[in-house]
Amino acid sequence: MSIFGKIMGAIFGNSAQAAPAGTAPAAGGGASAGTATAAPAQTVDIVPILEKAASEKKEKLNWRTSIVDLMKVLDLDSSLGARKELAKELGYTGDTSDSASMNIWLHKQVMQKLAANGGKVPDDLK
Repeated sequence: MSIFGKIMGAIFGNSAQAAPAGTAPAAGGGASAGTATAAPAQTVDIVPILEKAASEKKEKLNWRTSIVDLMKVLDLDSSLGARKELAKELGYTGDTSDSASMNIWLHKQVMQKLAANGGKVPDDLK
């Protein structure tokens, strides 16, 4: 499963399927981690889910601005290697050696992709 697919699964539940990177959610085929590429039938408000998950962690995590903290809140690998893989998956064209710029881009992209796949994401996070 793709890293973004794991993020989707952690927020929407394991039955969630993300549209392939670079596409809008729509019916149709594609070589992705799952067979369905349509958005979930209902919108899922991501804020309460992520707030609850963050409150259960021992360390204070700022998932609203940090891709590393977002991944930690979801119990996913947040290593540089995992973030580089996520960047590749989402079509990052910048320098992956500049992890600060990449991380900012990743967070914004993940929030936009969550919104495109049925997530209710506040405008300030997109």
